[in-house]
Amino acid sequence: MIELLRRAAAQDADRPAIVLDEYTRSYGELVHAAESVAAALTDRGIRRFASVEHDAATAAALLAGASLAGAEACQYPPIPADADTAADEIIARAQRFDHEVVVAARALELPGLTSLAASELTGTEATRPAPPEHRPHLVLTTGTTGTPRGVLHDWNRLLRATQRIAPGAGQRWLLAYGLHQFAGLQLLLHVFAAGATLIAPAPRRPREGLAAMRAHGVTHASATPTYWRFLLAELHADGGPVPALTQLTLGGEPIPGPLLDELAGTFPSAHISQVYAASEFGSTGSVRDGRNGLTLEVLQRGEDADVAMKIVDGELWVRSRVGMLGYYGQPAVDADGWRATGDLVEIVDGRIQFRGRSSEIINVGGVKVHPLPIEELVATVPGVALARAFGRPNPLTGSIVALEVVATTGAEQGVVEAAIRGACAELPAAARPRSIRFVDAIATAGDKIARASA
Repeated sequence: MIELLRRAAAQDADRPAIVLDEYTRSYGELVHAAESVAAALTDRGIRRFASVEHDAATAAALLAGASLAGAEACQYPPIPADADTAADEIIARAQRFDHEVVVAARALELPGLTSLAASELTGTEATRPAPPEHRPHLVLTTGTTGTPRGVLHDWNRLLRATQRIAPGAGQRWLLAYGLHQFAGLQLLLHVFAAGATLIAPAPRRPREGLAAMRAHGVTHASATPTYWRFLLAELHADGGPVPALTQLTLGGEPIPGPLLDELAGTFPSAHISQVYAASEFGSTGSVRDGRNGLTLEVLQRGEDADVAMKIVDGELWVRSRVGMLGYYGQPAVDADGWRATGDLVEIVDGRIQFRGRSSEIINVGGVKVHPLPIEELVATVPGVALARAFGRPNPLTGSIVALEVVATTGAEQGVVEAAIRGACAELPAAARPRSIRFVDAIATAGDKIARASA
């Protein structure tokens, strides 16, 4: 990462790199901070550390400094506000991933661990060493389909994906992801490779994201479909000006066609891209034709492609030369070998359509039901803002389909429920929701709907 920062700083050291709510960091300032971190890590002999610092500028300096020093950094997800609970969460994660050093905004009381304030690293006298040959990085999965795992990467492989990024000094990208997420890391690399500016509101919720778009003239925004649904709801509710986006990107979840249509209607000047990526294999590229799903061309890439794809028994498989080296604590894998993604797909009208995750399938009396088509159908019902379908244990059938629904403001729940049941009558019997519950919010992880059985 340090190479990207140095290149942008050489072109214009005063160009804003990251704009936060309270201050701005230029590319020159970020390079100095990263080189300070590298010097401090080297002086202290720190080869691995975890970070719970979520200020985007400081977190970026820690990541870039670690890449320069050849130290393995791992950004943890946000922790609960309660101090005692937070300490317990950090200690549990550190034990699971064998971290002995934790960096935070301030030194924390973490028995058995070394806790450092970020200022202890960024305040060291800067040096300009060359990046080492081996530069490890550890990314935690979001845990939407189970316990989070540590994904081992190397910065040299990650940076290969930035070689084709065009300069974009005038671009202003919204940071809707956390930097603990692979998508957030990808966005950070893209922005720095383009020499663009990252707008990083806190917290990174749709409401704050919409406000940041308006206040800072955001031109480019990338987020999950769930995030975009909530942002559209905020936009419709407050009646304020529509941000003048020129690029809008979705990824991380299957993308419903109606959502693409609504985004195109709301942001008519924006190019809309769909990205298929994961912590394990990185990004496979993007589709910008406004149609749902991937083109069949992704199945025809040559042997020398960085990312190749194939379909095996309805599941997408990927071979990535820019992806992970393996999972932490598990035997090494063939880094360039084929691996199953867990994403179920079908070829429809010349497109690869995503049908959801294999881990989300609901077994109803031996019939396999996937929640995604149910959610897409329910989302078309007037009065439904968002829906989550999932499996609920049942003594007779093993599971039944249950539904949680967030109603739009002013909608009558009884009327909406009747409309949902009417719409779902067209589904196969096993897929019809047997339980419908109205809630104020849908459970998410990493701005993706969490569909684990309950």
